[in-house]
Amino acid sequence: MRDEATVNSAEGQAGALSGLRVLDMSRILAGPWVGQTLGDLGAEVVKVERPDAGDDTRGWGPPYLRDADGEETDVAAYFLCANRNKKSVTIDIARPEGQALIRRLAAMSDILIENYKVGGLEKYGLDYESLSALNPRLIYCSITGFGQTGPYAKRAGYDFLIQAMGGLMSITGAPDGSPGAGPQKVGVAITDVVTGLYATIGILAAVNARHATGKGQHIDIALLDAQVASLANQTSSYLAGGVTPVRLGNAHPSIVPYQSFATRDGAMIVAVGNDGQFARLADTFDHPEWSADIRFSTNRARVENRAVLVPLLAAVATTRDTGAWVALLEAVGVPCGPVNTIADVFADPQVKARGLEVAIPHPGAGAVSLVASPLRLSATPVRYDRAPPALGADTADVLRDWLGLDGTEIEQLADRKIT
Repeated sequence: MRDEATVNSAEGQAGALSGLRVLDMSRILAGPWVGQTLGDLGAEVVKVERPDAGDDTRGWGPPYLRDADGEETDVAAYFLCANRNKKSVTIDIARPEGQALIRRLAAMSDILIENYKVGGLEKYGLDYESLSALNPRLIYCSITGFGQTGPYAKRAGYDFLIQAMGGLMSITGAPDGSPGAGPQKVGVAITDVVTGLYATIGILAAVNARHATGKGQHIDIALLDAQVASLANQTSSYLAGGVTPVRLGNAHPSIVPYQSFATRDGAMIVAVGNDGQFARLADTFDHPEWSADIRFSTNRARVENRAVLVPLLAAVATTRDTGAWVALLEAVGVPCGPVNTIADVFADPQVKARGLEVAIPHPGAGAVSLVASPLRLSATPVRYDRAPPALGADTADVLRDWLGLDGTEIEQLADRKIT
């Protein structure tokens, strides 16, 4: 294991996590999101994949990455979203020789990420107890659907399922009794992403704790736990007030007006956060009397009388185009904006100014466009050193650099289909 202060030699500048070695044995999204985040921050991340097949998401398309000639490759766009700044190593962990390689790599690692079913790695001797005996400093992060304990521990868990079981779908979608009513999932695998972020936080906490104790620990992260925790004010409303939140479409349970409104040419979002903003909204809508009306003058009153107020606002909103309303409301400090498509997002001047699209050199495609990390560190900025790797592209290098294997040994492992 290298010292945690080792400088990333690519540009002579240390990443925030430079010197940490990560063995990423996860696949799909939640676990790979952790590995990518750690890699963005400078850790050396080795992704362990199945020989010949790799991470399932390599085939989750279309769309697929196109090469420099515009032809489709066999790399799905889904895989690209969570696997940059990693090296890919193929190892068959079902075979004793592959298990031995993982044990040796884990002995050289600071962090291991896995999202197998509970007990799934124990039969291979790759569970936390086995590997921590070899490397007491190892921080071992297990991501599962329901956690390592409890009556559901053995169940498989997927984002869509957990959005339902964790309550998110009960508060997402059109209100009961309205057209299209019914539970809805969020349009991205948000439970996986949030779980990945919570797992990253836990890992960094364990790294800091290791400075004091010299020892690693096991981190038990469940999609269900992360989903329930991330419901924020909605769960607080239930626990503190005994109120079971319901679906409100694009409206907010505790703030009015804080929702979408149809305009003459589309839709806009109005997000009024205080009474002063509402007064300015009323003035802009040519109804200054609304802010003096006892039914609407405070947020509490507006929430209680939303059924009266919202139709009044909706009637005015349809009299102008979205762009016109946004210009008028922004000029008086009322938070508002258009409902963008993803194409609109990447054409937005603010998104362009923040550099949220990055192009990384890619051996097959020339370059691959990815979404930048939102982390902006002034002294140790995020780096984009590696495009998402081809399957097994780094097997030989990692076995040589980490384990000291020579060319003959590496070739023998490949010939025997262990790597």
